[in-house]
Amino acid sequence: MEWVRSLNKAIEYMEDHLLEELTCEEVAAHVYISNFHFQRCFSLLTDMTVGEYIRNRRLSLAGQELASSDKKIIDVALKYGYETPESFTKAFARFHGVTPTQAKVEGSGLKSFSRLLIKIKLEGGTVMDYKIITREAFKVLVMTRLFKTESSFTDLPDYWTEYFSKGYDKLVPGDMGICEPELPDSDEFRYGIGQEYAEGAEVPKGYELMTIPANTWAVFRCIGPMPLAMQEVWKRIYSEWLPQADYERIQGSDFEVYTEGNNQSEDYVSEIWIPVRKK
Repeated sequence: MEWVRSLNKAIEYMEDHLLEELTCEEVAAHVYISNFHFQRCFSLLTDMTVGEYIRNRRLSLAGQELASSDKKIIDVALKYGYETPESFTKAFARFHGVTPTQAKVEGSGLKSFSRLLIKIKLEGGTVMDYKIITREAFKVLVMTRLFKTESSFTDLPDYWTEYFSKGYDKLVPGDMGICEPELPDSDEFRYGIGQEYAEGAEVPKGYELMTIPANTWAVFRCIGPMPLAMQEVWKRIYSEWLPQADYERIQGSDFEVYTEGNNQSEDYVSEIWIPVRKK
């Protein structure tokens, strides 16, 4: 249950520092998780980003404060991290459906967003297909790009769409998606689309060779149309498998493998590979 404990500890830290300048990197460092994997796990288990959680909590508390006190709107705006009344009003109205001025009127409807407490409910009756594989280092031929962790959940699907719409797959099939760890002292990571490299083959312009180091991998089989089937397995890895497995995730690249065939069919097969070690 290390992931669950770490996430709840991260939520506690965010709650204790809601009125301060707070970054995802700072929260992740507090619980000794890489920024990328912290944000990925948080989003998979809560269906929201870390930034959305912090923003919603602040706006919820700001609404309570305006409705129950005679504090000035500008003072509340500054308290919850907004530099101008205009930016606060825009965000407040989008969240609550009323303006800060209207919120001070008795009887105005406001929205409440309560603090999260992550619990994993362990249930039987479902099967996760996985295997543990030890593999030597190998190379992949990929087109890479840098992504910011916070926006990667929307930017990565766009990158895949671009790769196929521009016909890059005719040169190098998009059989794999490789995600490297975050760069040192950065909120960016490198992601590549391509295929496993055949020694001696040509490296086309715009592509590079990436070495995947020797490792032990937990390999999960996904069956069903993309991207929903794979997204569901990613969520189950963090919510079901990691909390009770004899293995723990380690720092390193993970990757997804795609097979030939119609990726929208109910029996389409793909795989997720994550680096692990025995606990």
